[in-house]
Amino acid sequence: MNTAIRLFTAAICAAPLPGAAQNAFPDPVTSEVLQGWDLPDGRRVAALQLTLAPGWKTYWRSPGDAGIPPQFDWSLARNLGAVSITWPTPSVYDQNGMRSIGYSGQLVIPLHVTPKRAGKPVRLHGTMALGVCADICIPHEIDIDTLLDAPDASPTPAIVAAMADVPYSEGEANVRSATCRLSPTDHGMQIEAHVTLPHTGGREVAVIETGTPGLWISEARTSRQGDTLVAVSEMVHPKGGAFGIERSDVRITILGGDYAVDVRGCSAG
Repeated sequence: MNTAIRLFTAAICAAPLPGAAQNAFPDPVTSEVLQGWDLPDGRRVAALQLTLAPGWKTYWRSPGDAGIPPQFDWSLARNLGAVSITWPTPSVYDQNGMRSIGYSGQLVIPLHVTPKRAGKPVRLHGTMALGVCADICIPHEIDIDTLLDAPDASPTPAIVAAMADVPYSEGEANVRSATCRLSPTDHGMQIEAHVTLPHTGGREVAVIETGTPGLWISEARTSRQGDTLVAVSEMVHPKGGAFGIERSDVRITILGGDYAVDVRGCSAG
């Protein structure tokens, strides 16, 4: 899908409904902050738990051409040094010839929270902007305001389960090599990734991320050449013109029928 079509699709998905239409159905997603537990290094493991109404879904950090990427804003938080987000393995959805990547049912998003002042409570105050879709797509915003002040060293089972439901690392998946070929195109650049690893089962879908803010990356064309998975994406900068890619920042997620794999960085191919 070219840039113009994707932006048009995103605009349709993100366009708010009239007030009457928005009130025509119950809230498609409810949320709760799970307090979690303290780590010996001073960080706290908490989580945001989302429960989606039947038939609704929301999106992964890289949502595909038909999805809306989630965004967090922690500007209202207090005593917050950093938040690291762990995304559980998503599902791949195909609808009307378009692919999206995300979740349905209940989603627990683990958060590793680092306080500015160690040993003091953190007020986790902010918003999560996300898209939710069923027969229609609407933007949604979740208000988050919780004081993480309950000292506890006992792991929360729901958070532990979500942290276990992540893609395998390269070592766990027996990834033997990962290379990336970069070549210019009329409108930007093409990236062709070659990852040598055992088959992950069923249909394999690769997602390529680069770490370059605002860069549009097309849905990867994914295929197999024996033990090597090949994924090809087109990249276009929103301002046009030339741009650079650091291979060490490239992230390739392979979503297979049996398990997923997270590949960090690639060498020159």
